[in-house]
This record gives sequence, C-alpha cells and structure tokens, in this order.
Amino acid sequence: MTTGTENRTVLRLAFWGIALSLAVLGLKLLAWWLTGSVALLSDGLESTVNVIAAVIAYAMIGYAAKPADAGHPFGHHKAEYFSAVIEGVLIVVAALLIVWEAVPAILSPVLLEAPALGLAINFVAGVINAFWAYVLIRAGARHRSPALSADGHHILSDVVTSAGVLVGLVLAIATGYAILDPLLAVVVACNILFQGWKVISRSIDGLMDRAVSGEEEEAIKQAIAANAKGSLGVHDLKTRQAGPAIFVDFHMVVPEAMPVGEAHDICDRIEDAIRAVHPGARIAIHVEPEGEKAHGVRVKTTSARH
Repeated sequence: MTTGTENRTVLRLAFWGIALSLAVLGLKLLAWWLTGSVALLSDGLESTVNVIAAVIAYAMIGYAAKPADAGHPFGHHKAEYFSAVIEGVLIVVAALLIVWEAVPAILSPVLLEAPALGLAINFVAGVINAFWAYVLIRAGARHRSPALSADGHHILSDVVTSAGVLVGLVLAIATGYAILDPLLAVVVACNILFQGWKVISRSIDGLMDRAVSGEEEEAIKQAIAANAKGSLGVHDLKTRQAGPAIFVDFHMVVPEAMPVGEAHDICDRIEDAIRAVHPGARIAIHVEPEGEKAHGVRVKTTSARH
C-alpha cells in the first residue's frame, strides 16, 4: 500500500507520460511525413499506442489510489492491472496495423524522400523515449505500480524498435534496396507482438493474486522469526500482491494459558517488523492455542509458562 505522497508521485508521472507520448508521436509522424518510410510509419503507429496507454494508465492509477470502501474493503489496487492488460491488447492491435501497411509496400517498394532529416527527427524521439522509459521503470519498481512498469517496458521496447528502424533504413539508403523498409516494418511488428504478449501475461499474473517474490517472502519470514519470541511457532504463511499493496496472512501458535493481551503484544511486534520491511503491508495473524502443529516458518521461542 502506498502513502498519499507516493500516490501523488505516481499520478504525476502518469500525467507527464501523456504529454511526452504526444510529443514523441508528433516527432515520429513528422519523420514519416518527410520520408514516406513504412518503417517510420510503423514506429509512429506504435507511439499512438503509447498515447492511449498513457491516458488509460493515468485514469487507472487515479482510480487505484482511492481508499477502501464498503464495496471494496481491500482497496482498488488491482485497477492498475487492467490498465496494463489494455495496453498489451493495444500493442497487439498496433502490430497488426503495421503489417497491414507493410504488405502493399513490400509488393511495390518506394525509395525514401528527405531521409537524413527524417532519421534525425526519429532519433530525437528515440532519445526522449529512452529517458522516459528509464524513469518509468525505476518509479514502477519503487512504488510497485504495474501501470507505470508496463508503460516503461513498452516504451523501452519502442526505443529498441526505433534503433532497429534507424539502422535498417540507413542500410536501405546505402544499398538502394527500397524493399528493406517494409520488410523491416514487419520485423518491428513481430517484436511489438512479443512485447504485447509479455505485458498481458505479467498483468494476468497480477490479477491472479501472485505471491510476492522469493526474496521478499524470505525477508518477511526473517522478520517473523526475529520477533515472535513468546509464541510456539507460526504456519501457513501466505502472501499476495495487488499492485502496490502487499497482503500477509499466517497462523501463530501460543501457549494455551497465554493471556490475550500478551498474544496481542507479540502480534504487534511482528506486524511492526514486517512493515519495516514492507511499509504499508496489510497483515492478518490468526492466533491459535497450543496443540496446533506449527510448520512453515519456525521460530525459537521461550515458553511463556512460569
């Protein structure tokens, strides 16, 4: 779960993503208009996806930041995954549009016009995208935002695509083989399809209540083990991740005669330790009396009996 400041930061980044994606789209379409290159057009079509995805991400991030309510007691965090799925679908659509434009050009290839200026403009657009992809991927990881991460990785694939387009078009100009332009567009479309599939599969994984990573779960286990003194052990540790929110659930066994207040103090201590590792984590601890078999995460404790 993110703080209010983090939510505002993520939302602000998503807003600026709309402006930058529009600027990059304009540059790429200008490069295509100057050259008539199908490969540059395909690059521009992918950028239209960036614009639509940026708008959707902004809307979904804002919705995901809404506090829990009676209808959604666990919050609205998963809304970001819908944004990522939609972006993946749009990426696939863009790839199909590129193939649609490329096939006629393969049958009737045409040499480029004003190639130097067009390639220079496309290069500038690629530099802008590279910088923004770096910003979004880092922010997405830091704030656990699936929407920002998906947008960043898609833009990064756009950078790779743009670099490939530039190299291919330079070869087409140098060799005089105009057919290299539309053929390159088809290669670009295949790369976009692959990236779209990755975005969709990661998002579906999130919607299916994926557990936290192995490293994160190990940190949670260590926090429990180091702060469960007085209990007899814990078992059935379960975790799940919903966008920026992490949910932790497990059972804790205590001596049968332990007062409720004492067991509650142990729970508070463990919760504080877990939140020190994962700020804002939502934790549910089921306290059980002695007799339940402890397994999973084990802790060395001293009996509470005197």
